Amino acid sequence: MSEKVSFGFEQVAPDEKTRRVGAVFSGVASKYDLMNDAMTAGTHRLWKDKFVARVRPREGEDILDMAGGTGDIAFRMEKSGANITVSDINAEMLDVGMQRAVKRGLDSMVWSQQNAEELTFPALHFDAYTIAFGIRNVTDIPKALREAHRVLRYGGRFYCLEFSTMEWPGLSKLNDLYSLNILPKLGKLLANDEDSYRYLAESIRRFPDMQTFKHMIVDAGFAQVKVEPILGGLVAIHSGWKV
Repeated sequence: MSEKVSFGFEQVAPDEKTRRVGAVFSGVASKYDLMNDAMTAGTHRLWKDKFVARVRPREGEDILDMAGGTGDIAFRMEKSGANITVSDINAEMLDVGMQRAVKRGLDSMVWSQQNAEELTFPALHFDAYTIAFGIRNVTDIPKALREAHRVLRYGGRFYCLEFSTMEWPGLSKLNDLYSLNILPKLGKLLANDEDSYRYLAESIRRFPDMQTFKHMIVDAGFAQVKVEPILGGLVAIHSGWKV
């Protein structure tokens, strides 16, 4: 892949994006919960609860939670008795998740550093693949979607929770004002890191709208692909099946 890709509102080489995204999350790993609360006024917790309810993890099944380093989604799914593998490209994010797991007395989950575009897991290995607020940071999204399809068993399901394009015009303008102007200042105040928060806000604006992303999932080989908007598309849950 030789063409430029987006890093926020910048156009950079693919390997440069991978490096810079890694630096962003290395920098915010220890304050990830604080970052999410600042970005969503705490509502990310409700969205994640709803997301896991849609996934419906079941006892004994194998689930890959990609870009799940700090464990937010995995801890919610672990209660079901499913076998959870938490993967992230960023070692610092995984370290935070493992520390949180120890504090909770949880030792059943597998933690694995992985690049979503080049998973080391064998084909037909998982019953479900989840990714929450991570796909927009992937350098080659179609490649990551194809990898998700490859590692799923037939009958396996794909679920993605991600910021999207709000379709409520009035609130969309307010959201832009908040995320592009106020959020970076909050990042400086709360974490002394204005640039990382600015990138995170810009990355949302560059992510495909709901229908475009839905077609990308179909192109990766998934069937019965659906999208569920939340708050008019501020956030969306995309799902599909490998058949």
